Amino acid sequence: MRSVLTVLFAVFPLAAFADVPLDMPHLDIVPRTLEEQDRIRTVTAPPQDFSRAQGFEAMSGGAGTSLAAPDADAFSHPSETLSFAERGDFFVGNGLFRRLWVTAPSSTIASDGLGPLYNARSCQRCHLKDGRGHPPESDDDLTTSMLLRIAAPGLGADQGLVDAIEGYIGAPPHPVYGGQLQDRSVPGVPAEYDLRIRYETFEVDLAGEAPATLRRPIYDLANLGYGPLGPDYAVSPRIAPQMIGLGLLETISAEDILAYADPEDLDGNGISGRAQVVWSAEFDRPLLGRFGLKAGDPTITEQSADAFFNDIGISNPINPSDHGDCTTAQDACLSASGGGSEAQGGLEIDQNTLDLVAFYSRNLAVPARRDVDDPGVLRGKAAFHEAGCADCHRPSFVTQRLVGGGPQSFQLIWPYTDMLLHDMGEGLADGLPEGRATGQEWRTPPLWGIGLTETVSGHTYFLHDGRARSLLEAVLWHGGEAAAAREAVQQMTPATRSDLIRFLESL
Repeated sequence: MRSVLTVLFAVFPLAAFADVPLDMPHLDIVPRTLEEQDRIRTVTAPPQDFSRAQGFEAMSGGAGTSLAAPDADAFSHPSETLSFAERGDFFVGNGLFRRLWVTAPSSTIASDGLGPLYNARSCQRCHLKDGRGHPPESDDDLTTSMLLRIAAPGLGADQGLVDAIEGYIGAPPHPVYGGQLQDRSVPGVPAEYDLRIRYETFEVDLAGEAPATLRRPIYDLANLGYGPLGPDYAVSPRIAPQMIGLGLLETISAEDILAYADPEDLDGNGISGRAQVVWSAEFDRPLLGRFGLKAGDPTITEQSADAFFNDIGISNPINPSDHGDCTTAQDACLSASGGGSEAQGGLEIDQNTLDLVAFYSRNLAVPARRDVDDPGVLRGKAAFHEAGCADCHRPSFVTQRLVGGGPQSFQLIWPYTDMLLHDMGEGLADGLPEGRATGQEWRTPPLWGIGLTETVSGHTYFLHDGRARSLLEAVLWHGGEAAAAREAVQQMTPATRSDLIRFLESL
């Protein structure tokens, strides 16, 4: 592994090094001692013995891991490290996360301000049981756990962001439809579109057994409410991701993440993970991107604020417009009543409400692993490493030690992600650049909890748009930097492939 400074100079030119975003501005960090650094290297080193589980491997979220039954509520428990008072804030935040918003003006000023354009009336409607969303299963399916981001790459990236962030290529919003397509609206305001999806199928060979059948989605944006989209646009279909462990991911040292970045593939292994860097409206400076399918948000608070604004149309201290994602081309939207109130500083939610929702999101516990000592699971774990899956899905980190401690402080965690951007090939490309991410790059998604998707969410749809109907299909869609790992899985014996899936189901 290259030194951290070598990596940083590769990612950022020397002139910009003073502005490199490292650890989160809102976290008060205790520097690690040399002894702690040695201990961390030891406990996060790749396993050498696959005949037994590693120490503490079952505790995916460290001391905060939920030991509750792995049932339909498995993603909705508070971290075990929360104090009594913090649990109170967690459950208040949960109530706000579930709150159904209504059209303004109404008699319930604490709950009005919906839209005018929106995708859902509450956070919970997209993140049902804090789990993974899914694409609509028919044209009549009114579920709200999938949305489409939209941008106009041909208009060029914002010059101010290009100047502020080395390598920034993010596309601006569509001039008529904004940054996200909303399929719902308040009375008197046309919705932006209806989503229609059809699939083409094709086969992928598997050694020793019948080919697998994959499905390729084709998207139709029907009933456009504000005219044609024009010739130059890109859309990115995205299902709602699961919510567990976000606070732990926020507390991983930026230095630890950057240590795995290899943008020029100097080690020649075909994997060139890159750090995402985005502009933080919360802190008015560039920060390391961590959250979202392309790591487009730097903090949980900012991600929560963006979801309120884009998904529900709720103004907040980070996104203060009462009219959400409306553009100047949408007169009816801009003319609709807003729900801002003097009691909330002219906004539809104030800082305290935003902080409580972020606190809830930050402290959803990761469920404990299951069957870590099962022989088949251990064989699958060995296959996972041998195929190269762990080169991007890094098993473990130790979070930062925080002044005064706290729920996420100094925990050995097992998220199975490197938090970096990777080119996943043309098959998974959406063509929508975001921050420093190209249209073919995605953040490595954490795998913890993935084996409980069907239990919690009632389906087995995976990848950013839910095209994969099983974990094996998700693996077989991997291309680009992950092509060699996918080919290794294709060449496995059926028994080894089955063990690999069994290992993933244990996470």
